[in-house]
Amino acid sequence: MRSLTSLWRSLTLLLALMLAGHALAEVPHRSAKPAYAEEQTILQTEKDTPESGFLSTASGKVHVDRHYLGQYGSTEGTVILQRGGNTWRLLRNGPIAMAAGFLLLVTPLLLLGFYLGVGPVRTTEQPAGRRLERFNRWQRWVHWATAYSFLALALTGLIILFGKNVLLPWMGHGIFYWVAMISKVIHNFVGPLFILCSIIMFVTFVRNNIFRRWDWQWIKQGGGLVSHKHIPAGYFNAGEKLWFWGGVVLLGLIMSVTGLVLDFVNFGQTRYVQQIANYLHLIGATLYMVAAMGHIYIGTVGTPGAYQAMKDGTVDANWAKAHHELWYDEITHTTPPTSPVPQRRRHE
Repeated sequence: MRSLTSLWRSLTLLLALMLAGHALAEVPHRSAKPAYAEEQTILQTEKDTPESGFLSTASGKVHVDRHYLGQYGSTEGTVILQRGGNTWRLLRNGPIAMAAGFLLLVTPLLLLGFYLGVGPVRTTEQPAGRRLERFNRWQRWVHWATAYSFLALALTGLIILFGKNVLLPWMGHGIFYWVAMISKVIHNFVGPLFILCSIIMFVTFVRNNIFRRWDWQWIKQGGGLVSHKHIPAGYFNAGEKLWFWGGVVLLGLIMSVTGLVLDFVNFGQTRYVQQIANYLHLIGATLYMVAAMGHIYIGTVGTPGAYQAMKDGTVDANWAKAHHELWYDEITHTTPPTSPVPQRRRHE
């Protein structure tokens, strides 16, 4: 929920900047970060020159455009100097890259600390020896196709964002050139595949990710991850549903739309639009990777037996009863309790 709140605040801030209107436009290029002496000269020349409204077709200078949102089409090829490019570079390589790097480094450490301090969620009962099908072959293929394409995008995206600072110094320009070029090609071509896989995943799993009244109990108890209480859940628990709607759907949609804007640049979008898309793409991708780390943790060492379900498609009957009791009752035709009371689970 904190990740979603942070994402919403970031989106609100960017939207406010984009739609600030005439107030920002009255002082030409006030917030631009000049990179060259020519820009300094132009800034001095235009210092007291008022501009048209932010969304006006007269806004911006065709040959020195900074923030025009309209469709230049082929004529934007005549834009020689775009001062917003340096503003974008400073934000991308500065605050955004630093925040992304911090989150991506701290999250695994927090998960390790949680594992050592709290421990995994375990069942007290011995395996029943009877296997229940949890995911069919199609569901597993869709999941792993989406997961592998995401991992390819995450790895190549990290190289594109941090490669010059992390890899170039010890690789050298010759080797890093090929690493960066191959990463860029893979990122551009795997991106549309990831979008397709995400759409198929949504269609495949959406029916079982609708929130039910009992999910609120799971959320209030934090899934029993800390208290080790038994919280009855359906086919997917509330945590998995939050990952589905917040990660796969919301963050996946942000990455997909902005990724297409950046990937296919021949549809008339201006450089300013691409810069805003890049901001959102980096923010969405960072939050997606952070959430994915939590998902991977819960689906592996955090909940022993969960990985087996997606690997082979089946789970032990007692595991199903312990972690997804309402689903177990449904498929075994057992009468579910009318008001399930969380039971203290022994921590092993």
